[in-house]
Amino acid sequence: MPHSKVPPHLRLNARRMRHAMTEAELKLWNELRAHRLMGLAFRRQMPIGGYIADFACPEYKLIVEVDGSQHAENETYDQVRTRFLEGQGWQVVRFWNDDVLHDIDNVCMHILRMVGRA
Repeated sequence: MPHSKVPPHLRLNARRMRHAMTEAELKLWNELRAHRLMGLAFRRQMPIGGYIADFACPEYKLIVEVDGSQHAENETYDQVRTRFLEGQGWQVVRFWNDDVLHDIDNVCMHILRMVGRA
């Protein structure tokens, strides 16, 4: 997959976000990192077209977002963002923080179903 030039401010913001992950993001990252989930290669805080995806699996063009309560207030923004990413060929799946924190096994199974590995 060819890489596009990432603006320096977006790259810096993604780097900052990697160092300030929420508890839910960290829990999911511990399941996804180092190909731990059935060999899938995920990247965290990956810049894509002016946005930063929480987790992205480039091989399957799958984006996994972990949303806190603030996303209920930003629903329109999230819809616009999701439409843009889907227009770029990505599939976007969202999980609430509580789902990740309290039901990580089902979150992982859902991710595997999204890529046809479950």
